[in-house]
Amino acid sequence: MIVFVHGVPETAAIWRKIQAIIDRPSTAVELPGFGCALPDGFTPTKDAYADWLVAQLDAIGEPIDLVGHDWGAGLTYRIATAFGDRLHSWVADVGNIAHPDYVWHDFAKIWQTPGEGEAFFESQAAQPLDERAGAFAALFGIPADDAIEMASAGDATMGECILGLYRSATPNPHADWGPWSPTSAPGLIVHPTEDPFANEAQARETAEQLGAQFATIEAIGHFWPYQGPDAAATVLERFWSSLD
Repeated sequence: MIVFVHGVPETAAIWRKIQAIIDRPSTAVELPGFGCALPDGFTPTKDAYADWLVAQLDAIGEPIDLVGHDWGAGLTYRIATAFGDRLHSWVADVGNIAHPDYVWHDFAKIWQTPGEGEAFFESQAAQPLDERAGAFAALFGIPADDAIEMASAGDATMGECILGLYRSATPNPHADWGPWSPTSAPGLIVHPTEDPFANEAQARETAEQLGAQFATIEAIGHFWPYQGPDAAATVLERFWSSLD
């Protein structure tokens, strides 16, 4: 079973195009608070999300081919290195966020700063939907309909979860979850060549540390499940077929 894990500021809907292309059983999970309610007592930290994801995989009850994007990738690195017995394989992007020298991007620095992060999401909430969607399209090249889908999912709960998640990951994920060693399940780090949040050199070093394969997705940006589903599905299918 393939399990897709989305990132920030997204919902599971980001995977619908790729799921429609691949001819394999799959499910796309919704992280708590991202397009769905927060469970009672759930604190949105990286470790809480990792524990939640492990529980979801255990409930499926069979080895998983895990695919993570953005923060879903961060969680995938955690699962692959600490709970690898759940996995048949794994795929993740932004390999640089798992690098010991990784420095968070400018948006993350705002979200990690008390007061500034709250003001950011208050400002977002005050903007009309078309303006928020327009920013996603203009800044990141997300197709217009997909940008509307992504922007419409943003709410106060998602903002709260983003703040908690990023503030639990300073100075970077490796500081708490590293050092890495080769994973028991085969892995693949994908690198969209036009991703402004990626660093190919650090991603390649992370792949070496984890004993994973490395593949580029040419001329595609950070939100590749929306922007280049056909090219991405080709890379994924090639990797999965190599394991059959």
